[in-house]
Amino acid sequence: MPELVDLLSEAAVALLTQLIQTPSISREEAGTATLIHEFLAAHGVTAQRKHHNVWAIAPHFDAAKPTLLLNSHHDTVRPGAGWNHSPFEAVREGDKLIGLGSNDAGASVVSLLATFLYFCAKDKAFNVICAITAEEEVSGAQGIRSVLPELGRIDVGIVGEPTGMNLAIAEKGLIVLDATAHGRTGHAARDEGDNALYKALDDIQWLRHHQFPRVSPLLGPVKISVTQITAGQQHNVVPDRCQFVVDVRPNELYQNQEIVDIIRAHVQSEIVPRSLHLNSSCISETHPLVRRGIAMGKQVYGSPTLSDQAMMPFTTLKMGPGESARSHTPNEYVLVSEIHAGIRDYITLLTDFEMPDFAPRK
Repeated sequence: MPELVDLLSEAAVALLTQLIQTPSISREEAGTATLIHEFLAAHGVTAQRKHHNVWAIAPHFDAAKPTLLLNSHHDTVRPGAGWNHSPFEAVREGDKLIGLGSNDAGASVVSLLATFLYFCAKDKAFNVICAITAEEEVSGAQGIRSVLPELGRIDVGIVGEPTGMNLAIAEKGLIVLDATAHGRTGHAARDEGDNALYKALDDIQWLRHHQFPRVSPLLGPVKISVTQITAGQQHNVVPDRCQFVVDVRPNELYQNQEIVDIIRAHVQSEIVPRSLHLNSSCISETHPLVRRGIAMGKQVYGSPTLSDQAMMPFTTLKMGPGESARSHTPNEYVLVSEIHAGIRDYITLLTDFEMPDFAPRK
């Protein structure tokens, strides 16, 4: 095992260097998808591709066995200002590998690919599918959502995101609301019209101060933030329309539709959610994956950041090398030692793993 793991770890770091050097902004990931497909082929694995998503099924798939999904994303946000080098240069400084997407989520991508290759050569009590997907940073329709129907039944998944290889057993969801307050125009110099801006302000005050009663011990309360507002065409006309945007981060104790219904019942503005599919997710601390991780000395926590977990209708655990605080920042980096350790941890976590309460397929 040690020799194989070392070889896979070196291959993983080399692949990450190539991925950093190949721009993969969300919806523009063709180049990195090709690299991942070629990497798997070079290791004797037949991979499939749809849009910019690449996935492979470990040999000896048995429909009577449960299936584990290993997933992470290879798209990145656009680089901001403040980089000391080109974001696509893949600069190595000692143990640091610096570059856009190195931490979020390139380190998880290559570590999960290495883990997948390791288990391709092992006799397992479960099937393994590895899917490296696109458009995660924009929750795009041509990312993981387009691939899940191709994968068949999944019993549990590991989603690779930078968690310091600790166990994110819950994460907040996301609802973006487009709100419109309606009024009636009038001359600002006279007592005319019905000011939509004032109506919006009343609703914003309610949103600012409302506290949803169910508070999660892992994720805390539901968080609401009004982030944009637009009203009026000129200074002397009372606005008949005011639009504002609300960012809502649900905890696992609420479904998204439930939150929207509560907000609609308490505000006068028209409320239209952009989507309802990005629900909060959680996995029980008693799940065998979590228990095994805790036995390895890993910490459990709730994650405030969204991932593709939100679109997976099965039990998932978020876990990967790197640290979330480095994501989307200038000079983003991951430690090479974190990748090596992450691969070993993934392998240890899954060796002799048994699915809980698995109902065999008929």
